[in-house]
Amino acid sequence: MKTKLIFFSGLSLVFLSIFFLNIPPAVPETLTGSGCSVSNMGYLSELVQDYEKITGVKIYVRGGGSLVGIEDLRSGNVDFAASCRHKMHGDPENVEFIQVAWDALVFIVNKSNPVDNISLEEARAIYSGKVNNWGQIKGGDAPINVFISRSQKTNGLSGVESSTKEMVLDGKDPVETPNTVFLASTAIVEQMVEKTSGGFAATGFSSARKRDVKMLKLNGVYPDKKNISSNSYPLKRPLYLLVPKEAGAETKNFIDFVLSKKGQKLISSYGAISLLDIK
Repeated sequence: MKTKLIFFSGLSLVFLSIFFLNIPPAVPETLTGSGCSVSNMGYLSELVQDYEKITGVKIYVRGGGSLVGIEDLRSGNVDFAASCRHKMHGDPENVEFIQVAWDALVFIVNKSNPVDNISLEEARAIYSGKVNNWGQIKGGDAPINVFISRSQKTNGLSGVESSTKEMVLDGKDPVETPNTVFLASTAIVEQMVEKTSGGFAATGFSSARKRDVKMLKLNGVYPDKKNISSNSYPLKRPLYLLVPKEAGAETKNFIDFVLSKKGQKLISSYGAISLLDIK
């Protein structure tokens, strides 16, 4: 009898071992996001890495522009999106725009350009086509190559173009001239200004500060974190994360983390402007 008990006990252990060996390992939670290039380079790519270290949740993000993120979210291709523009007519009704940080619209030129200051009137004149040579605004005698982020695949305004239209151009569209080039995303716009001696563009402070470009003073005020946070530099604008109103638990956990004191301190530590930085 004792021998039978030992036999059955051993047999049970064998079956239990086989059972546990065949249980697949737990798959770590993953999330996906896309959208605003300014947000992605400015804080999001760093934040998702820190979030994974803290929680073990892997988050895959890509840029492409605010419109790309909004359309990805509309199609259900991502869990969340990033945007540097507010909600507009035509955006999905079932999506929430949650402000998570601050940014500012800035004007950038190639580092070789001697111009270091611009006025709003001069910026408007460039976008209206009235000023098309750097010599007209105390620069060298060279054409101004205007780069604008505008998606060719989706209807609507990109985050930067929307901000430029509202904050600089009094709601008007920029005038298309022979020296105007439309590009698919703000990231590509910034890269073109890096490479083009006569390049000029509007973009976001959060990403521009990481590029090999010159950010221009606006009416004599340089766009740095201190000046933007104190409102000394104008053209401040919000940065958003977008989620479906019926977002999953893991997506909600990530948004809660971003809005938490720890998440906001991390955003500030990257050099971006957190909600806590604005008094």
